[in-house]
Amino acid sequence: MTARSEGAPAALAVRVRYFAGARAAAGVSEEVLSVAPAAPGPVRASDVIDAVLAAHGERLAEVVPACSFLLNGLAVRDRSAAVGDGDELDVLPPFAGG
Repeated sequence: MTARSEGAPAALAVRVRYFAGARAAAGVSEEVLSVAPAAPGPVRASDVIDAVLAAHGERLAEVVPACSFLLNGLAVRDRSAAVGDGDELDVLPPFAGG
């Protein structure tokens, strides 16, 4: 068991799946990231997106602004949405076609 400082936020394991151009930019199709909240309170979708950007650098940073996100299969319209341990975030770039 890992000890943590009193009051330190707990990191959560979040599975992140990348699709199409996001997958190419990330270099992986999916991964599990350990994400801690940036501010007091729960981990937010924005914290997970920040962790994704920190993990993959400039190539993915160019793709993410055009992406939409699904949290456990539901569209993320508010990036302050709380994320739980074991949740899944999908990174979806715009798709062509019809």
